[in-house]
Amino acid sequence: MPHHIKNPTRVQSAGNKPKIIDEFIGRINTGTSDVSIARMKSPAGWIEPPQTPEFDEYTFVLKGTVHVKTQNKNYKISAGQIFLAERGTTVQYSTPKEETEYIAICLPAFSNKKVNRRNE
Repeated sequence: MPHHIKNPTRVQSAGNKPKIIDEFIGRINTGTSDVSIARMKSPAGWIEPPQTPEFDEYTFVLKGTVHVKTQNKNYKISAGQIFLAERGTTVQYSTPKEETEYIAICLPAFSNKKVNRRNE
């Protein structure tokens, strides 16, 4: 059955500065546990605690640059690029230089219980 999702639900963010998270599909807005899709808008200077999620997370950058720190390497994901953090990978996201907008897609859906953030 088709669905038209007209409005997202605003979700509380983690990190040193407020970040806007608008969940369109996921556990909160649609009760969906298979996948979550959210639009993120993070300010310059934002950094999130390290996390080791129990889900795959695809980060599709629309504007700006998302910095991703893993155990082995640091990445700069620019507008038009995607980063895949496979479940079980420890990652830390940040937007140190500029306001950034991106889409996060999680399989299965994002869950605070399964993100496994440190220092929270």
